[in-house]
Amino acid sequence: MSFTDYCSRLTRKSRSNFYYSFLFLSKEKREAMYAVYAFCRSVDDIADGQASGAEKQGLLDEWRRELDRCYQGKPGHPITVRLAQSVQRFPIPKEHFEELIAGVEMDLTQHRYATFRELYEYCYRVAGVVGLMCIEIFDYRNPKAKDYAVNLGVALQLTNILRDVRVDAERGRIYLPQDELARFDYSEEELLRGAYTPAFLDLMRFSAARARCYFQNARELLAAEDRMSLTAPSPSRLPRSSGLRSPSGPAAYMGSAAANPPGSQQRALARRLQCTVC
Repeated sequence: MSFTDYCSRLTRKSRSNFYYSFLFLSKEKREAMYAVYAFCRSVDDIADGQASGAEKQGLLDEWRRELDRCYQGKPGHPITVRLAQSVQRFPIPKEHFEELIAGVEMDLTQHRYATFRELYEYCYRVAGVVGLMCIEIFDYRNPKAKDYAVNLGVALQLTNILRDVRVDAERGRIYLPQDELARFDYSEEELLRGAYTPAFLDLMRFSAARARCYFQNARELLAAEDRMSLTAPSPSRLPRSSGLRSPSGPAAYMGSAAANPPGSQQRALARRLQCTVC
C-alpha cells in the first residue's frame, strides 16, 4: 500500500474532509500535509482509544521515540518515513510534534482545568502547534503568521470544546475552566447530567465570545502578503467540477476568520473577556 493510500484510508476512517482540501496544494506540499495530518491523527486517537491508561502512555512514548528516529533520518513507521522526507524539505521544528504529544498526554492525566490559563496550555499544544506546523508547509513571509496560526488554532480548539461539552463529559472530561463554572453558578454535577439552564447559556455565551476573540485576533494578525497562502480559497476561486464549492473544517475557518469578523457588540464583549493568556 502506498503512503497516499494509507493516508486516504486514515482520513476517511476519521470521517475528515481534510484529504480533499489538501488536493488544492502542490504535490510536494500535499504529501507533506498528508504526513503531518497522519502523525497528528494517529497520536490524537490514542487518548480516546480503548487501551488502558498505561498502554496509552506506552503508545505515546513509542511515538516520541519514533519522532526521534524520524529527525535522525532513521524512521521505522510508514508515517514517519514520509514525515522524515517532509521535514527535510520544510522547516518544521521537532518541538511542535513534541508539544502535540504532550498535549494528548494531558488527556490521560488531567480531566479538569482550574483556570483558562491552564486550558490555554492544552489548546496551544493540541491545536496551536498544528497551525505552526502547517504554515511552514503553506509558506509565509510575515513573522506575524506564527501568531496568526496559534490564535486560529486556539480558536478552533475552543470551538471544538463548546461543540463537544456533552461528549467530553461522558468521557469524564470537563474542559470548561472550574473557576468559570463557579463564576456563572453552574455546577459540575449539572454539566454532567446535561442541565440546560439560564446559567449554562450565560456560560456558553461567555465561552463563545472568547473563541470569537481568538478568531478576531487571528484575522488581525494575518498580513496581506500571506492571505493567499494561509487562507482557504473562496467558493468563487474553486472549480465548479471539484464538488468543493463550500469547504468546511479548519480550512473553512481560515477563510471565515479572515472575511467575517464579529459584530461590534461581540467585539466589545470579547475585549471585556481579556482573552489573551497574560
